This record gives sequence, structure tokens and C-alpha cells, in this order.
Amino acid sequence: MRRGIGQRAHAQGNLNVESREPAIQMTVNTTSLCFQNKAILAPMVRVGTLPMRLLALDYGADIVYCEELIDIKMVQCKRIVNEVLGTVDFVAPNERVVFRTCEKEKDSVVFQMGTADAERALAVAKLVENDVAGIDVNMGCPKEYSTKGGMGAALLSHPDKIESILTTLVKGVCKPVTCKIRILPTKEETISLVKRIEGTGVAAIAVHGRKKEERPQHSVHCDVIKAISETVSIPVIANGGSHDFIKEHSDIEAFRQATGASSVMVARAAMWNPSVFRKEGPCLLKDVMREYIKYAVRYDNHYTNTKYCLCQMLREQLENAQGKKLHAAQSMQEICEVFEMGSFYEETTALLEGKKVSLEAKDQSEEDQIEDAGVIKMAVRFDKREYPPQITPKMHLLEWCRKEKLPQPVYETIERPRDRLFCSVVTVAEQKYSSTLWEKSKKLAEQAAAVACLRALGLPEGKLTEEANHLGNKRKRQDQEVLNNGDHGISLETEASCKKPHFPPEVCNSSVS
Repeated sequence: MRRGIGQRAHAQGNLNVESREPAIQMTVNTTSLCFQNKAILAPMVRVGTLPMRLLALDYGADIVYCEELIDIKMVQCKRIVNEVLGTVDFVAPNERVVFRTCEKEKDSVVFQMGTADAERALAVAKLVENDVAGIDVNMGCPKEYSTKGGMGAALLSHPDKIESILTTLVKGVCKPVTCKIRILPTKEETISLVKRIEGTGVAAIAVHGRKKEERPQHSVHCDVIKAISETVSIPVIANGGSHDFIKEHSDIEAFRQATGASSVMVARAAMWNPSVFRKEGPCLLKDVMREYIKYAVRYDNHYTNTKYCLCQMLREQLENAQGKKLHAAQSMQEICEVFEMGSFYEETTALLEGKKVSLEAKDQSEEDQIEDAGVIKMAVRFDKREYPPQITPKMHLLEWCRKEKLPQPVYETIERPRDRLFCSVVTVAEQKYSSTLWEKSKKLAEQAAAVACLRALGLPEGKLTEEANHLGNKRKRQDQEVLNNGDHGISLETEASCKKPHFPPEVCNSSVS
């Protein structure tokens, strides 16, 4: 999905469309996830996005896994707090939201990644660990998109790599780590592997009771899952029972009993109707789909993903009139109209848009805090590639102030909460200078302010393209003297300075005091 109306980054907060709850801040999860006697939504590609996970929790799921997300994509993402939606978004460089989560699921959601590299897996886990309840590694997906990179079921042939990845994660993050596997060609091989996995310190192991070449129409091997459950001391999560066992909530316990597992993970049965987790029995599919659509609209889920999930629920009904209209829908609004929810769409999107406008006004007010008629501003950035190593605009500005016997520059930096960008104002001789561009860090913002000041005063800033690099030449002379004299106490102030630049009269006047 791409960033849309609900995907503008804002300060931390939570939007409840029906205004039943106040805005809240995402908190650090200190609860340790338990995998005993749980009903779990399985990780499913294109299905396990935020609306489905929230709906499964509503109907009684104890734990929900997100769809498998590839480590290479995730490490490129930036964590953005989306105050319009009340979510935390992990956004790729192309503005696509790769993973979205919210406070409601924070104590229940397990982040599943596809990986074949221990260090990259750890980088991803550390990126998301404060926003999820657990970390999982996919070691069972037989699809080519996963196995061709050595991930998923391809890992089953490399137990040493499995050990390395899981051990690194267990030692490197504070949240429980799990993995999901398929069974190997023989029961003995499978048990040998799960013993090695148990030794890594994982909190639980999910077992899809089929071999990697088997498909849903093949019977699940309950006997192998049972043998695993009797072998290891950690919780075993049984998966693969949708075809043979699970049609409603009571069947979940029957599958658990048949496998001797600690918990049950439900995939396709939940995809077809997530109310399978409801103890009182499943709800009417039309009601389930309407609830799903509400979450999809409220959390700005992309219409193509929403449409895909609804099609999985309709199944054989895709050929009826409603199914054909859904198939033809080309926007979220059109999907809502298919289900006679056009007014809900209009009201909800209007509320989100109103929230966005309100927050933009708030942001402008915050930015106005640094708006001052006395601040000299220009649109500049600091790019360290344009400067010699160890030589920065801040150093040039400080050295010039010392030479002119002025107080050293004073930097005031603020952080914009909605996107965590920074802006700095530097005061030199009672005059303030700033860049109009916001930076990714406090250090970059201060350097940009220094650049703005130096350019406003007509001073050299030390760029590689400048004909004379004052500090660079001084640094070279210092290094030579250190080599010749062994004296490390020489300061920049003891060297001759560059030609005195022109200083604006109003600044000169204010500096004589």
C-alpha cells in the first residue's frame, strides 16, 4: 500500500473513528507473550494485514501473526508514527507502507519475517521489536518467492543456518522469538531438527504438519506433530488443520487434542471466515465482511488488498451478482458501495481528512515557534560528501567567532513530532540564522544552520569546491607540526586566520558590547 490520506506521518497518537477512546501514545510492551493454549491467526501472504489481524482479535484469536515480510525490504524502511490513523507505519523509500500496526494489537501481534541471514534478521527485529509482541522466522513457506532467496522451506535443508539465525535473534532482542517449519521427509529427521531449534532458546515452534512438497489437499500428519510435542519442552503450535479439521471454534480444540500440541494456528479457515475464532460460533459471512471493510477503511488499507481478502471470503459466491461487482471494483469507495456501505466510507474518510487538516494546523503552529522576524533563513542542507573529512561548517563558524573574539555560536534545535525531523537556529553576535529545510538528525540540523549563517555572512564554509580551505590547510599544518615536534597541544586559534570577511553592519554593531 502507498501513503494516502491516512498515511501522513504525525506525532504519536491514536485516532478512533467512532471517538470512543481518547488519543493515546504507543507504549513499550513489557508483557511476555505466552504460547500455551492459544488460538492463533497464522501468517498468510496478502491476508495477514492489519484489518484481518484486528478482526481476528475481535472474534477471539489470542495471537495474530502478520504476513511474511522480507528482511531486505524491511531494513530499508523508516518507522513513522501516523497520528491520523493512530498507527505505526514502516515505510519503504518509495513511500509504500510495508508493515502497519497499532496499539490495539501490540500485545498480540507477532512479526514474521523471511530471512536467510542472521545479521539482517537481527536488524529487522530490532527495528520492529518495540511495536510488536514477538518475532517469528518463516522456515516453512514452499513458494518460490521465498525459497529462491534461501528463505522459507529452503532453510530446512540448512540446520546450521537455522541455528545461527534463531540464536542471534534470541540473544539480540527482548521479545520472544519463534519459528514456523514444515515437517521433513521422515519423522526422525523432523525430530532431530526441532531439538536443534529448541536449543537456540526460542519461545515456541509452529509446525505445519505437511512436507514442503505437499499441498492443502494432502492430509495433515498429526502423528508427526504429536511426536514433536512429546519430544520438546517448549510449546508446539499445530498448523495445517483447516482442510481436515477446522470449520468452527470447537474444531480448534479437536485439532489440538489430535496433535498433542500446546496451541493451534489457523490459516485458511480463518481466511474464509475469521469468526472461526468465536467461541459462540461463526457469524454470518455478510456481517463478517462488513466488519472487515470497516477496519480496511479506518486504517486506509489499500483497496487491492481489501478486495483480495474479501474475494477469499466469498469463494464460491464470487460468481453471484455481488461477487461480480466486487471483482469489478477499482477503489475502496466502489468496494463499500458493493456492500451498501457508501455512507460509512464518506463519513469515515471525511473524519480522517478533518483529522489530517487539524494536525497540519498544529504542525504549522509548532513550526511558527521558530518563525521570527529576526531570523535570517535560507533553504540549505548539509551534505558531508561536499566537505573534507573532519571539517564541518560548525567548525568553520566556531573558529571564525574565536578569531573575531565573539561568543561561541549557540544552537537551539527543535524536533517536529509528526516525522521526527529537526530544525536548528544558531545565534552569532545576537543574530539568528536557520535553514528552512528540516533534517533527519539534530547534528545535521545544526550543520545546516551553520551553513546558513556562513553563507549569510559571506564566509567560507570549507566545501571541497572552494579554492581555499582555511581549516583544512590549518589542519594539515598542525598534523605536520605534530609529526615534527610531537606536540599535541597546538590549537587552531594559534594559527593565522583567513582573510577577514565582510560582516553586515547590523551584526557588527550588535557584536560590539
